Amino acid sequence: MRDNRVLSKIRVLCFVGDAYEDLELWYPKLRIEEANGHVTVAGGRQGHEYAGKHGYPCVSDAAISDMEAEDFHGILIPGGWMPDGLRRDPKVLQLVRDFASHGKLVAAICHGGWIPISAGVYHGVRVTGSPGIKDDLINAGAIWEDTSVVVDRHFVSSRRPSDLPAFASGILSVLSSD
Repeated sequence: MRDNRVLSKIRVLCFVGDAYEDLELWYPKLRIEEANGHVTVAGGRQGHEYAGKHGYPCVSDAAISDMEAEDFHGILIPGGWMPDGLRRDPKVLQLVRDFASHGKLVAAICHGGWIPISAGVYHGVRVTGSPGIKDDLINAGAIWEDTSVVVDRHFVSSRRPSDLPAFASGILSVLSSD
């Protein structure tokens, strides 16, 4: 893994919206910050408080509409019901396409995979995700694996909150190889 001086330059964008899966946002965010990386949490509005599925609040640092992939090393897409709404936003889909096309980290867990599906970036990519979206992933051209984490180049995916340790390790592995 990189030393702390280099990790301190790592910047990751994370989506947030109502009904995000609480642990799937906070666990990897805190692991990245623990490694001295920086996470910007972006939602529909800057400074807005979003409620997680289990009631844990998250205040957005920025508005999604103001974000550009060139300012970050990767993107974190938590699950919950939030991805179903965010995937309808053209800016969200463009950001994910930009991260993917530039070989930057695209990390999705559980239902977070809906966003890369809608962005059209999973064709031919080995992934996992919530069993509830397995058919969606396969229909999008992804190669489904039922395992705790899949790292395929710059794509990292996991199934559920119990997979978070492996998911965070996969994220840090990709970020440290930049």
